[in-house]
Order: sequence, then structure tokens, then C-alpha cells
Amino acid sequence: MIDPAKKSSSMSSLWPRVESCLPQLWRTVRAYEANPALQQELMQEVLLAIWQSLDRLRDTDRLLPFVLRIAHNVGASHVREETRAPRSLSLEGDAMELADPQHGDPADARVQWLLCAVRTLPLPLRQVVLLQLEGFEYGEIAEMLGITIDNVGVRAHRARRKLQEMHDGHR
Repeated sequence: MIDPAKKSSSMSSLWPRVESCLPQLWRTVRAYEANPALQQELMQEVLLAIWQSLDRLRDTDRLLPFVLRIAHNVGASHVREETRAPRSLSLEGDAMELADPQHGDPADARVQWLLCAVRTLPLPLRQVVLLQLEGFEYGEIAEMLGITIDNVGVRAHRARRKLQEMHDGHR
């Protein structure tokens, strides 16, 4: 049996490394939730799930994929819950507003548009795109999502095609 004091100590020693993953975790949370207040709540859920799962981490060198897998699982659950009681979110209005040069830096507007567009993708496509944007290879994504490398490729292709169609529709 694992000594609870040792378990807590080992988890506490890993927590600063988890905190170093916050930028990637925030990008993931923002891709699953548009509302800033709900993003805060979702981030808390993600961090709690990571804390509760940290003792299952076998290889500390794989911390980032481990925490991102948890974040994507919590995000996916959040999306499934939200689809039961959907809110209206218009990609068109948000994208047009963000594309207005008077709203700031055009590069920032493109990032915001992409984030908004990614939120509209079906969950399986969204997960693959988000992990690709974080720099993961197909093999790593397959392992994190529990799917085949071929399936990652199919989802990535479909996601890129849908994003391109959305982009072409806004020109």
C-alpha cells in the first residue's frame, strides 16, 4: 500500500512542473470554452483532475502529454454537457468583429478567428487540431487520444478541410 504522505509529497514536487504547463492548458481550455467566466471554471476542473491523477503518471518526462490528455478529456466532457443545453455562438459575428482592423492587431484577430473556428469543429476533429497546434506528432496524438495514427491523419485532414472552408467563406 502507498503511504499517503509519500504520495502527497511526490505529487507536490511535480506541481511546479504542472504549473509550467499552464500556457498549453489555457490554450486547450480556451479552445473548448468561449465564455471567459466558464473558462475559469473549466480550468479549475482541469487542474483538479490533474491533481487527482498525478499519482498515475509513470514517466515524469511525459508530463505535458499526460496533463494535456487530462485537459482534453475534461474539455470533451464539458462540450458534451454543453451540447445538451447549447448556447448560441455565432462564428460569423465574432469573426467579422475580430477581423475589423479597428479592433487591434490583425495577427491577434487571425488567432482569435482560428480559435473561434476550432471551437465549432466536431469534438474528435477539434482534439486532433489542438494537439497539432501544440506541436505533437501524429504518433503522440494517437497515444494521447487512444486512436490509431491513421485515424489521427484522417481527423487532421477533415479538420483542415473544414477550417479552410470556413476561412474561404469569410473572404
